[in-house]
Amino acid sequence: MKQLKASLHGELLKIRKSTILWITIAALTIVPLLGGFFMYVLKDPELAKSTGLLGAKAQLVGEASWPSYYSLLSQAIAVGGILIFGFIFSWIFGREYSDRTYKDLLSISIPRSSIVIAKFIAAAIWCTLLSLFVFSLGLVVGSVIDLPSGSTEITQQGFIKFVTSSLLTIALSFPVAFFASYGRGYLAPLGFVVITLVFAQVIAAAGHGYYFPWSIPALYSQIAGAENEPIGIVSFVIVLSTGLLGFAGTIMWWKFADQ
Repeated sequence: MKQLKASLHGELLKIRKSTILWITIAALTIVPLLGGFFMYVLKDPELAKSTGLLGAKAQLVGEASWPSYYSLLSQAIAVGGILIFGFIFSWIFGREYSDRTYKDLLSISIPRSSIVIAKFIAAAIWCTLLSLFVFSLGLVVGSVIDLPSGSTEITQQGFIKFVTSSLLTIALSFPVAFFASYGRGYLAPLGFVVITLVFAQVIAAAGHGYYFPWSIPALYSQIAGAENEPIGIVSFVIVLSTGLLGFAGTIMWWKFADQ
């Protein structure tokens, strides 16, 4: 346990001192701000019409209300999170190979499994805090533009949906760590993230998204519309199994692959 704590401390220190931390914060800050802009415009039908948000695009963001805003935040984190969270896992694992520091890690008297687990915990904490930051900033933005139809119950429901969408997306970032380790750098994991994003859109459009892991968070957030069938337990199991496979595969690679 002490070795795991020491590894985790080191990983968190690397994150705190990196510029990547601020880049991810800046990237996700756009989500509630842009969503708030959509809501603000939709509050004024004439402004919405002049900016082109009235009509087909308005159906995407819904009406100007707290429920619509919470739904928009969940959809954004479910789709954009695959890219941002995938980038985070790619950086945490891939940088050791790009900076040629993996040999230093392997030479210290800490089990490889502890090193990998610490990296997963650090990445999960990073992604979770970013998600909470997005939702908190969303609350501020929504209050500033004075969105209607708000209540404690609606906020709780919106928070549950947002957190669940975030956790599903974080779990699907675990396999990125394996590709970062297997590919010994950034190229393979980032390529994997792009491919999964493309296939998620295509497979969801074909009607089979409930069984493709990377389509499931967006479907859960009801990006296809509230009238669509909600995801079932099978979809949750698929996401969980995908995350566990990525986690186990990464540990096995670090323990047994020729480094």
